[in-house]
Amino acid sequence: MPIYMDFHDLPDGVTAEHVAQMHQADLKIEHKYNCRGLTYWCDEIRQTAFCLIEAPNEQAIIDLHEKAHGGVPQRVIEVNDSIVETFLGRIQDPERAKESGLHIIDDSAYRVLLILNMHRTKLRDDNQSTLKAALRGYSQSFKTIIGKNNGRLVKQQDFGLLASFTTARQAIACAQAIQELHNCVITPELEFRIGICAGDPVTEKDQLFEETIGQAQNLSRIDSKQVVVSETVRQLYEQECDQALPGDIRTVSSTDEQFLDQVMEYVHSIWEQPQVEAGDIHKELGYSKSKLYRMLTSITGVSPLQLLKQYRLEQGLKLLDTQSFQISEVAYQCGFSNPAYFSKCFQENYGVLPSGYLRTLQG
Repeated sequence: MPIYMDFHDLPDGVTAEHVAQMHQADLKIEHKYNCRGLTYWCDEIRQTAFCLIEAPNEQAIIDLHEKAHGGVPQRVIEVNDSIVETFLGRIQDPERAKESGLHIIDDSAYRVLLILNMHRTKLRDDNQSTLKAALRGYSQSFKTIIGKNNGRLVKQQDFGLLASFTTARQAIACAQAIQELHNCVITPELEFRIGICAGDPVTEKDQLFEETIGQAQNLSRIDSKQVVVSETVRQLYEQECDQALPGDIRTVSSTDEQFLDQVMEYVHSIWEQPQVEAGDIHKELGYSKSKLYRMLTSITGVSPLQLLKQYRLEQGLKLLDTQSFQISEVAYQCGFSNPAYFSKCFQENYGVLPSGYLRTLQG
């Protein structure tokens, strides 16, 4: 049977003990709905609870909760148990909870997520083997650094990773160590960009932590010289450590973060469409052309035209890496109406023509 995670927005005054009692009520009658409760997370501070349940469908979970205690969830999504464990560290009740008949679990599902993107700035004919060796070294080092800071490596690819932490302090210490590693290793063709955001596993999005991952991804686009964090992460860090953020950490205000999320969501939706140009962005988002330019450059340092072109080129580079498409196909798939213009922009950005880059991959 599929596994689901649901979200409960707890009323004022509801404690971890109350949630434990609700969980026990579920377990007593779950067989009637062909469900099996695996575990739950409760956060008294944020007044949230999340249940992990094996069930035939979403409605069975809603019916179970309604009959057992009346606490109908605000949202239910299907999840993969191994991914849940990677983010949250468990898919069953912790041993300490099992020692009590009531299984009281005061354990938050709120996580601080770190995104690292390694942007390739220049592609040279002679550096592929050197770059691959550097990436192998980085890969092992990243795992060690994340582990030392009590994080969990959720996903790792050749040019990036996603890690989950319980506290902002852990995530920021990890980010600083990664930046320090980059500063010590000579890889001038790589820029490290790190974004850190925090949130709950279930929101209005369809996937686990999808909203927070997207926000951290957007923050990682901002600066190659500083770790970039959300206002929420800054507040968490200062509460945990009773001190201000280190000077090498940049905070993006909630207003700027919302604006950037809005812009990037639109870019994600149109980058493959050649008929959409950077000049269309301000109209679609309801800003004047000058205001969009001013706000975007103040946050990211790039104009709408540069942002859209850079995003399309990044996607084009990923497609070329697969060696599955002709250059003209890549150009059209990435929203360039002219393959020659794509090649020109690619060379200006990466220092080599797409044809030359493909030869390095094939040779």
